[in-house]
Amino acid sequence: MVKSLKYRLFPTKKQKRLLQEQLNECRWLYNHFLEERKTSWEQDKKSIGYFQQCKSLISLKKERPSLNNVYSQILQNVADRVDKTFQNFFRRVKQGKKKVGYPRFKNFDRYDSLTYKQAGFGWEIKDNRLNLSKIGSIKIKIHRSIIGTLKTCTIRKQADKWYACFSIECPNHPLLKSDKAVGIDVGLESFATFSTQEKIDNPRFFKIDQKALVKAQRKLSKQTKGSPERKKAKKIVAHIHQRIFNRRHNFIHQETRKIVNKFGIICIEKLAIKDMLQNNFKSINRSIADVAWSQFANILSYKAEDAGRQFIAIDPKGTSQRCSQCGTIVKKDLSIRWHDCPVCNAHLHRDFNASLNILSLGLKTLGLVPRSP
Repeated sequence: MVKSLKYRLFPTKKQKRLLQEQLNECRWLYNHFLEERKTSWEQDKKSIGYFQQCKSLISLKKERPSLNNVYSQILQNVADRVDKTFQNFFRRVKQGKKKVGYPRFKNFDRYDSLTYKQAGFGWEIKDNRLNLSKIGSIKIKIHRSIIGTLKTCTIRKQADKWYACFSIECPNHPLLKSDKAVGIDVGLESFATFSTQEKIDNPRFFKIDQKALVKAQRKLSKQTKGSPERKKAKKIVAHIHQRIFNRRHNFIHQETRKIVNKFGIICIEKLAIKDMLQNNFKSINRSIADVAWSQFANILSYKAEDAGRQFIAIDPKGTSQRCSQCGTIVKKDLSIRWHDCPVCNAHLHRDFNASLNILSLGLKTLGLVPRSP
């Protein structure tokens, strides 16, 4: 399977300046390619492809010599990003989605990474240092060993810090077989409720740092645009956002590892998060975004695959309305937190009832007979 490993970089002041200059050049090139495609279609009704734009790099380097300071494969990757952006745009149009955003130009804050497409071309790791073409040797903290075949390297800037993200191809690491099965219902009251009656409390990371974030954002709004004070205030806001993300990311990794280590069959809902975020109060949308259900499902999925576990994502329709004991549909609003069945007199917490239904549907998908709760 293919994994992505992320490591912290510690570039010198000169290396930071060179990295930022390369980011600026790539951002300019991205906007140039986007404008080129847009203009070509509007004026001549002709589309420009990836290979055509890659060929134009030779002439562009003569017109803009600063592009020569960037490794050639990084520039090719910029063309690839623009091409994929348009492919995704046309895919959404064909699917008939209501809101289809046209590819946008990137400002200073929206282009934050460089990608080397091949291992050994323009970069290498040697003696706890990352050697980058036209940048130099950068100190890197290898906090976990790299086991597998290195494929690509992406240098990313986040909250004024630099990271190296390596894509590696490695074999799976199956765990000892487990016959335990679990259904997991995610929610806001509890982060997750298991069919085994266990729960994971909602850590509410955003709420913890919300006061600090509001204070920092107010201070930022009062600063003059382009001033050193605004740049400093902007870094503080970015730092708080990054801290919230890191805490949430670490929490999800720890909890998914516990689940994968314990259960052999993992059943979870396949939620449409974008649809859930529509027509809600801002506070509810904020809470939904904070629990990061999609991130939880994605990480749980790849860890289950790596460990040789069975991961099943089922349609969530009706899981909270159906009685897990007798199958009767019992309609209830979101405000009603307990499931009371008028047929079999079952009295269960709404989320626990849903987790039992998720487990039952997941086992049926595998052709197994659900065990009686």
